Amino acid sequence: MQTYPLKFKPILKERIWGGNKLRNELGKPTTVSKTGESWEVSAVPGDVSEIANGVYSGEFLDKLIDRFPEALLGNSVLSRFGKTFPILIKFIDAAADLSIQVHPDDQLAKQRHNSFGKTEMWYVMDADPGARLLVDFNQQVTPEEYKKRLANNTLLDLMNKEEVREGDTFFINAGKLHAIGAGVMLAEIQQTSDVTYRVYDYDREDAKGNKRQLHTEQALDAIDFSLKQDFRVAYDKEDNTANPMVNCTYFNTQYLPIKGRVSRDYSERDAFSILIAVDGNVDLSTSQARFTLKKGETCLIPAALDSLVLESDGAKLLEVTL
Repeated sequence: MQTYPLKFKPILKERIWGGNKLRNELGKPTTVSKTGESWEVSAVPGDVSEIANGVYSGEFLDKLIDRFPEALLGNSVLSRFGKTFPILIKFIDAAADLSIQVHPDDQLAKQRHNSFGKTEMWYVMDADPGARLLVDFNQQVTPEEYKKRLANNTLLDLMNKEEVREGDTFFINAGKLHAIGAGVMLAEIQQTSDVTYRVYDYDREDAKGNKRQLHTEQALDAIDFSLKQDFRVAYDKEDNTANPMVNCTYFNTQYLPIKGRVSRDYSERDAFSILIAVDGNVDLSTSQARFTLKKGETCLIPAALDSLVLESDGAKLLEVTL
């Protein structure tokens, strides 16, 4: 395999709550007025990312993994997941409130959907004044109280409402109720899964006048009713350093602000990495390739790539590893 950072064509998703920030701020090629999601690195069946640069341009991620599993994924990933790519990277733009929802854990998702569960994290890239996220219960709640509040449309009263700004980071483990509020654009790092249980959707209708499906009963078994309040992530912001953010079973994420020239040594790892440009542009160079990663772009660093040089006068990256 020729080892170089792989860029991908975005997979754009129209959503009832979507807006125009993905086009206007991140340069995504869409004419749809309600573009809610840009899937940046995906191997979800039916939505597999296409490589956009270098000798593998035009090939799809799953097919390239089949050809070069060790060089692309690394043996540590292969031993855990086989050839299944375990991470999904998205940008999300909420012009309107998303539904209140929950995702199942691995055990329940496997049992019901033959899928991974969905633990995820959010990094806020842009937020309108007063924009907020809804995350977890704000008090101890029983399943009976939850069902009562859901029935009388007062569930929002039981949830934490977190006003946010650029740089705020949240860890949303499987089982935690959550919703992205209007005016927030964020980067989402998650397990490879598209399983969502929607429990409250503000009684809104789609373009055809139909209310979206709710998953009230399915969600009951998925919700974690324990009160944890562990969702906000604190992290350092030292320049030219991989500052730890989230370290969980499914992914590790570092905040990597670049000012000047930085060399990243990947020789000791046995897994791929992902770089997400959440602000600014950065030049990436290896012995075989050189290109610019712009704000709103993502690249995959194959496991066989031992080193990478990054240069910028001021860029903010998220670095995701396993």
